[in-house]
Amino acid sequence: MTKQQEKHSPLQIENLLKTLEQRFQQHIERHAQVSWDFIQRQLLLCPEKLPALQQMEMTGGEPDVVVLPNTEGLYFFDCTIESPKGRRSMCYDREALLSRKDHPPEDTVIDWVQKHALALMTEQQYYTLQQIFNFDLKTSSWVETPRVLREQGGAIFCDQRYGRTFTYHNGAASYYASRGFRTYIKL
Repeated sequence: MTKQQEKHSPLQIENLLKTLEQRFQQHIERHAQVSWDFIQRQLLLCPEKLPALQQMEMTGGEPDVVVLPNTEGLYFFDCTIESPKGRRSMCYDREALLSRKDHPPEDTVIDWVQKHALALMTEQQYYTLQQIFNFDLKTSSWVETPRVLREQGGAIFCDQRYGRTFTYHNGAASYYASRGFRTYIKL
């Protein structure tokens, strides 16, 4: 058992599973082909994924199972309507953080994601998820940035405005109170 797993008591895990089941039942449109019993069995077979899901939940991500069209596997994605409140105001990565001369944020997107054994949502996943339900109507979310763009100092983020999904660029060292990031974990 890892140190991260030790931090979560059986009661916390039980409460997490209840929360996930309730959300699962409320949003069947995200995963109509899958039963909760199957998901719970998968989670219990992979208990190392529970601390990551707990972090998604604790920071306001509202993780839920989403079956993406034309993909294999089951994923928990952050499904909160606005960018998770507990994951805003961070620049993109450590290099960006170290380049800031004034007012550096407390953490970076990439460091946080790696620390909690999660993955940062890709641009393609973001667009596909927007076809299932609309989110980031007032906020925006950093997404995984291609290496060639990052090497030039930039990073990308997305949002939903005017009934369309948009991708933008910004300096990786920037951060805003209305920009967070969305994660996922594959079962």
